Amino acid sequence: MIIYKTANEIEIMREAAQIVSRTLGKIAEIIGPGVTGNQLDALAEDYIISQGAVPGFKGLYGCPSTVLVSVNEQVVHGLPSDIPFKEGDIVSVDCGAVWNGYYGDHAYTFEIGTVSPEVKKLVDVTKECLYLGIEEARAGNRVGDIGFAIQQHAEKNGYGVVRDLVGHGLGKKLHEDPQVPNYGRRGRGKKIENGLTIAIEPMINMGTEQVEQLDDNWTIVTCDRLPSVHFEHDIAVVDGKPVILSTFDYVEEALNKRK
Repeated sequence: MIIYKTANEIEIMREAAQIVSRTLGKIAEIIGPGVTGNQLDALAEDYIISQGAVPGFKGLYGCPSTVLVSVNEQVVHGLPSDIPFKEGDIVSVDCGAVWNGYYGDHAYTFEIGTVSPEVKKLVDVTKECLYLGIEEARAGNRVGDIGFAIQQHAEKNGYGVVRDLVGHGLGKKLHEDPQVPNYGRRGRGKKIENGLTIAIEPMINMGTEQVEQLDDNWTIVTCDRLPSVHFEHDIAVVDGKPVILSTFDYVEEALNKRK
């Protein structure tokens, strides 16, 4: 059952999302060669708590960390470690926070130093997929329209679209109805209405769309071990249009300062 949100609930969710956005911005200030996932995890937990919020992932479904850190062929749900990032890596950092009982949840894929042109294109196209999907989150459309837009753009560029993992409704729970696949057919799926709050999160692979889970029971990797990219935003449908509750502004500001 889809739980539609009031204007007041959407504003609370906006602040929850912004706390995550600022957390990713803090991560953008330090991430680079030689930095580890455990360092990012400690930074994120401290910052979220400093904002009067609660880490949204830690303890949920047994998750041991505040952020999930997925490197190169890791699609999502990678666990932070003491292995340092190296030049040319890509690192997806997925983060959640609970503020006033509501979740914020979004993710950014960072380029570590200079990445290859092939990987850079995958990063750019996946981000484009995210915004093309968001554009379809309009009242009167259907959830399949979101997935169709993402799938068409990814596959046009020769990439695989992960089927086994999807975006989702968001609210008092991290995962609510509806599921929001990154593939689909126009006019199919649940109808989009005002008050819908969802996380749209394309997971796009350089090669096959096939994925598998590692023995840690968390990390999802590409079956061909080629790179994967993940971006995620929180969206509310307001006055018939998609409103992005989260932002990459803090990340991009931090990265531009470092350049």
